[in-house]
Amino acid sequence: MPTKLKFTNTTKSTFFSTVRRRVDAYFSERALSPHANRAMWAKTLFFLLGYVLLYALLLSNQFGMGVMLVLVVLLGVFAACIGFNVSHDALHGAFSARPWVNKLLGGSFYLLGANPYVWKITHNIVHHTFTNIPGHDEDIEVAPGLVRLDPQEPLRPWHRYQQWYTFPLYALASLSWVLRKDYVKIFKNRIGQHDITRHPRREYVKLFVAKVLYYLFFLVLPFVALSLSWWQILIGFLIMHLAEGLVLGLVFQLAHTVEGTTFPIPDEKGNMQESWAMHQLYTTANFAPHSALASFVCGGLNRQIEHHLFPKICHIHYPAITAIVRSTAHEFGLPYLENRSFGSALYSHYRLLQTLGRPA
Repeated sequence: MPTKLKFTNTTKSTFFSTVRRRVDAYFSERALSPHANRAMWAKTLFFLLGYVLLYALLLSNQFGMGVMLVLVVLLGVFAACIGFNVSHDALHGAFSARPWVNKLLGGSFYLLGANPYVWKITHNIVHHTFTNIPGHDEDIEVAPGLVRLDPQEPLRPWHRYQQWYTFPLYALASLSWVLRKDYVKIFKNRIGQHDITRHPRREYVKLFVAKVLYYLFFLVLPFVALSLSWWQILIGFLIMHLAEGLVLGLVFQLAHTVEGTTFPIPDEKGNMQESWAMHQLYTTANFAPHSALASFVCGGLNRQIEHHLFPKICHIHYPAITAIVRSTAHEFGLPYLENRSFGSALYSHYRLLQTLGRPA
């Protein structure tokens, strides 16, 4: 069983209290809400309506195979973007000050075939607390034994080639959610450091009902409505999820597993020597911070430093508070890791995979 961890802040750093005070002042001085604004609602409608339109076009049975292929790929990409831009903020309670709005929009996670309740445990609680800590953060366990993202994991001969075969594996992320991951997690007694004695019964019901409905809408209904054979429907379903999974996998990995990020190990008593906020700076990196396209598509996940420090603030505000966080980090002599573009972050992730696939 993993050791219980705690962040001790042995240096008595006041970094987090300082940066939090400055960020709070930014909103109060401008009389701004840290939640969604009109621009955020506009992009939410764009992705949700776009998803519905693409699904309707697919079921219209009016297009040839080439157009249908493009539509299923786009549907997968839009599903990932809903996860980034709508579900993610809502499930963190960042979208609105009204809990019922967050709960409603958090339900958009079902459109990805994933379960909001399980995600809130694995992501909000475990990953955000124990970021990049081997044996505790399950997000760095992409394919245990096959992909080595944990420097403490035994090195195997095939890891030498992981910089090549890992990227195609990311495309399986969405299929894993839809067909396996949620079922496995909800029946575990422990997720990361989160002990689970009993899930509410309604969460089991919601998971299985939602999964059945998802299979009906994306496998059964297309078979009934379209003049396609079962295997063509299945191929379309797989292609949609491969596109969705690749987008999800790449964006999430570029935030924590690039050069410069660390994988800290607690001492024998389970103590992490730095504070929780300092830990986030050592284990998290931004990418493409000046790209309007990356910010629009990734839902602020290209600014993971700001997100990890302030998960209750809607991502639409991250560009505005970036300068505050960066300057405060530098003031305290702390790292502020950035890759200037998506391409440079991708290459940095490639090099890290290459490094971790060989002896130190």
